[in-house]
Amino acid sequence: MTSRTPCPCGLPETYEECCGRFHGGAAAAPTAERLMRSRYSAFVRQDGAYLLRTWHPRTRPARLDLDPGTRWTGLEILGTEAGSAFHTTGTVTFRASYKGGSLHERSRFERVDGAWVYVDGDFLE
Repeated sequence: MTSRTPCPCGLPETYEECCGRFHGGAAAAPTAERLMRSRYSAFVRQDGAYLLRTWHPRTRPARLDLDPGTRWTGLEILGTEAGSAFHTTGTVTFRASYKGGSLHERSRFERVDGAWVYVDGDFLE
């Protein structure tokens, strides 16, 4: 029996139908935006292995320390540039809210061996 848990990324699908399939390795995110959404969901679910796996080898940290006390409350995609199935790079500007504040970032993504990965980002005001 599958759960009807809504996906944390904000799309109108269950977690299993949406980001869960990327987290579990059943599929790769088809666009930079979907990778961004799946990475947000990974932060919500404390899935550090997925975050590291989808980080560009050039910029990936050796390890990731996630704060279990952070309560993520929502994701808003503010804009995208390129990042489709027809591109090799893309950017996603977003605001991720958490209890007590929000994170506003413009993230850069590239394809490595055909799969989208997070490169780095700039924090915005």
